[in-house]
Amino acid sequence: MKTRGERIPALTAYDYPMTRWLDETGVPLLLVGDSLGMVVLGYEDTTLVTMAEMEHHVRAVARARPRALLAADLPYGTYATPTAAVENARRLVAAGAEAVKAEGGRAIAEQVAAIVAAGIPFCGHLGMLPQSVREEGGYRIKGRAEAERAALLADADALVAAGAFGMVLELVTPPVAAELTRRVIVPTIGIGSGPDCDGQILVTLDLVGGFPWFTPRFVQPRMDGVAQMRAAVGGWLAEVRAGGGGGRTR
Repeated sequence: MKTRGERIPALTAYDYPMTRWLDETGVPLLLVGDSLGMVVLGYEDTTLVTMAEMEHHVRAVARARPRALLAADLPYGTYATPTAAVENARRLVAAGAEAVKAEGGRAIAEQVAAIVAAGIPFCGHLGMLPQSVREEGGYRIKGRAEAERAALLADADALVAAGAFGMVLELVTPPVAAELTRRVIVPTIGIGSGPDCDGQILVTLDLVGGFPWFTPRFVQPRMDGVAQMRAAVGGWLAEVRAGGGGGRTR
């Protein structure tokens, strides 16, 4: 798609029905993201997500048999060494993933090479790294300083050299994201990194207004999903209280 100049839309999926309706729209790339820790499991951040939880959600998503490429995040602490990275990548593939994603560049180059050597497609993740939020003391845009720009370029080169088929760029300054996109031969998928990446990814619940308690500044929800669900449930509650709401007989 990058070679043909086609834009690459991508969205997150966490369960069977969500995956089915997303796949029906023709989204070419679905990610079982560790963002499920916050938007599905109620954790404070992604660092609390376990391999068992990722496997559980990957299996649910894979049961929908999506036509889209199905990738899954390696959760925090599961790819500290090449051996651990391959072992846990294989677990996600066994659960139904077709590719895996992990955060970092040069620091995980050996792990990436090992995963690819094991025959598992790998997607990188540069810029703001959610799994490093506690070490960095919060979420912040990357690439503003020249040292950060140089580090991002070196990390992107390292991922490509290790065999990554693409990379997510999260909260990278738009000029640096554009430079990275021109520089690497693999697709870049942006999130909060400007319009010049090869594609864009969003947390699906952010896109449809399904998590109203927090919406990232770079997201413009296309509908107020929770308001519509509340209205539907409220109407049904009123109907039941009035003696109806039994539904149709099958």
